[in-house]
Amino acid sequence: MQNETSTQRPPSHLFYHSRLRRPLVDRAEGIYLWDQEGRRMIDGSSGAMVVNIGHGNRNVLDAMKRQMDRVTFAYRLHFENEPAEDLARMAAERLPEGMDRIFFVSGGSEAVESCIKLARQWALAVGQSERWKVISRFPSYHGGTLGALGVTGYAALSDPFSPMMREMPKIPAPTAYLDRDNLTMEQRGIKYADMLEEKILAEGPESVLAFIMEPIGGASTGALVAPDSYFPRIREICDRYGILLIHDEVMSGVGRTGKFLGGDHWNCKPDLIALSKGFASGYCPLGAMAAPSRLVKPVLDAGGFQHGFTYAGNPLACAAGVAVLNEIDRLGLIDNAARMGEVLKGELERLSERFPFIGDVRGKGLLLAAEFVSDRETMKPLPKELNAHQRMVDMAYERGLIIYSRRTRGGVEGDHFLVCPPMIVTREEIGSITAILGDTLEALAAELDLPVNR
Repeated sequence: MQNETSTQRPPSHLFYHSRLRRPLVDRAEGIYLWDQEGRRMIDGSSGAMVVNIGHGNRNVLDAMKRQMDRVTFAYRLHFENEPAEDLARMAAERLPEGMDRIFFVSGGSEAVESCIKLARQWALAVGQSERWKVISRFPSYHGGTLGALGVTGYAALSDPFSPMMREMPKIPAPTAYLDRDNLTMEQRGIKYADMLEEKILAEGPESVLAFIMEPIGGASTGALVAPDSYFPRIREICDRYGILLIHDEVMSGVGRTGKFLGGDHWNCKPDLIALSKGFASGYCPLGAMAAPSRLVKPVLDAGGFQHGFTYAGNPLACAAGVAVLNEIDRLGLIDNAARMGEVLKGELERLSERFPFIGDVRGKGLLLAAEFVSDRETMKPLPKELNAHQRMVDMAYERGLIIYSRRTRGGVEGDHFLVCPPMIVTREEIGSITAILGDTLEALAAELDLPVNR
């Protein structure tokens, strides 16, 4: 096992390493990575839900090499570049009708910041300067910058910085699977959506600018899927009060859930979209804000978008993005994510029959999670001192499988793990993933004295 610091490796000057040193990566291909000692690992989480098309795709690498031979950087105020123009067109063709203006960034936090800042500048441009509050959900995660943390609902990440930022209003995430009431799922969806209206009225409708949400939850809620009734009601409430609806599709976008966007499952059309992660599939840092001309034009007419990043529209990153979208189409990966997601979800549900401490399996496509509980009837979480989510990750890693985990209940408790392999995954590879998960859950149950159905 390569988790401990090797006596043959010098101390690291990096300080983003966590509790343990990990092996030095050597190469990657498909759904696999190898360390420098030749050990193969299955990338069961696509990194941090990033590598949607898998590692080492030769067509993407060749496209990047061709671009590298031409130009790798040209500042957007000095030159336009063909890859950025092509990628903007290709993205607009795949997005909901009217989302025809694209602003490129380097990652998800920047994409969210861009959406928030464009929304505010639009309000100023149209004479609604009193609008500045962005309502979000708790728990949620929207990025690591101070602006994105202000709309993030994850105490462990945001609390240390609370004196330095403007924290925005929150409403509960639609965790209907935890509810123990007499309502139907449709009624629960309406109940959670109506919390947005209650918050708008409490804050003062004239002060509320936007509502931001992940259409399908990320790590903070463990692939949370709201009841179907939630989405049209949210859109209706936003329209009623003139609130902009922002979809954070950083994790759920670009095919991972079996549709190009997570929101496409409900034909829910937002006003702004944040994209990243799978947009360039980890081949280059890349993200984007998508917006309609009706929001962009007033801002440009008022003097321009007062915002930007050095690497916005970088030609190398955009060349990677173009190649990634081409490969998604060529290989039919969105359809494969939908099909293989059903297979993988079925396997996780079968594991839940063996391991009663799995209280819920959820998600769409290849954005899936399983949550641990002490009692399925009450959905009481496991004692947080067991640190079950991290032990699950570490024990799977020891067995050659990389997965991802967080805590669903504000980051404090509610252990879950995410299984999100690349969209190229096959049935056979899903079999290998679930076999290792089964062995890992057996070991976890033995270590933590958790029940198993034999």
